[in-house]
Amino acid sequence: MEYRFIADDMLGKLAKWMRIMGCDVEYFRSITDKELAERAYASGRIILTRDTLLIRRRKVKGNHFFVIGDSYKDQIRQVVKHFPIDPYSQILTRCILCNKPLINIDKASIESKVPLYVYESQDSFETCPSCKRIYWDASHKERMIKQLEEILMGM
Repeated sequence: MEYRFIADDMLGKLAKWMRIMGCDVEYFRSITDKELAERAYASGRIILTRDTLLIRRRKVKGNHFFVIGDSYKDQIRQVVKHFPIDPYSQILTRCILCNKPLINIDKASIESKVPLYVYESQDSFETCPSCKRIYWDASHKERMIKQLEEILMGM
């Protein structure tokens, strides 16, 4: 089962890291509790929240996971532990900015859109169909995976 989430505006870093893990997580920097509850209800998303007032809303009851603590690392561990999420099976398959699944893109079509050294040293590129951001394998990917491994160590 693939879970679909929506994170409240206090959980931006958690949302980003869940997207890195390939999870479908909507996140809006400025969203009212009413809008978030309505959006989650209408789209069947589980609400990730730290907001004690939000969880009292009728449309939120039974459809939320209350995240404890300020540390995004603790938050990641809580969510991965609570939901059967494999943090590595879909890693880096979503746009970190807008949450859309990435699609492969022909190398020749992005030549003018990436630095020359990247174009010459990489063979595989992906793009976000929504924001058009271009992704490729690089050292930042390795650093993210290493950081995720460190966060989840000992679980």
